[in-house]
Amino acid sequence: MVRALVFDVGETLIDETRIWSRWADRLGVTRFTMLGVLGGMAALDRSFEDAFRLIRPGFDVEAEQEAWKLEDPDGLRVNFDADDLYPDVRPGLAALRDLGYELIIAGNQPPQAYDALAAMDLPVDGIHTSDGWGVSKPDPGFFAKVVAVSGREPGEILYVGDRLDNDVRPARAAGMRTALIRRGPWGYLHAARPEAGEADFAVDDFPALVAALTREAAG
Repeated sequence: MVRALVFDVGETLIDETRIWSRWADRLGVTRFTMLGVLGGMAALDRSFEDAFRLIRPGFDVEAEQEAWKLEDPDGLRVNFDADDLYPDVRPGLAALRDLGYELIIAGNQPPQAYDALAAMDLPVDGIHTSDGWGVSKPDPGFFAKVVAVSGREPGEILYVGDRLDNDVRPARAAGMRTALIRRGPWGYLHAARPEAGEADFAVDDFPALVAALTREAAG
């Protein structure tokens, strides 16, 4: 039985539309172009860094971020805040907590993401980032950390994310149960693949996740 839920961040909890829109403005292309190219990379199982390099060959993401930080130190740039939280997340987490689940956030995020998430005062029991752990998904070491911080058996953990490659498959390989949430480019594309059936649950949003777990608990 599931006793703990662990959540990915980008396009699971956080709507990244504003982040990618700011990148489009930064790169001097239309937002439609930026989002379209990003979607193409997702469909081809290529990284978001490839989207940058397609738009601007030879692009150095880290160097550009450093330059951007110097030019706009107080801006959000590639970061997020509470305005980027999907509207169903806070009530969904509250409902899951009322059902008695332990709730943990753990995703591939830079160091500043921890403070941004903590400032939202979400009803969760822990917040962790790949930067803080020194290991990123889909590395098995990341999911070993998930098990360690939860204090649960792997089979008692449900990992919730929007990707098959970074979330469902490696979490499943670690012995966890999984939920694929169908939002964001990867979420929609991956949910349409036959491999989406590997997830224990495929849901469109947090109300659907709450409903699925409630039905399972009821037997």
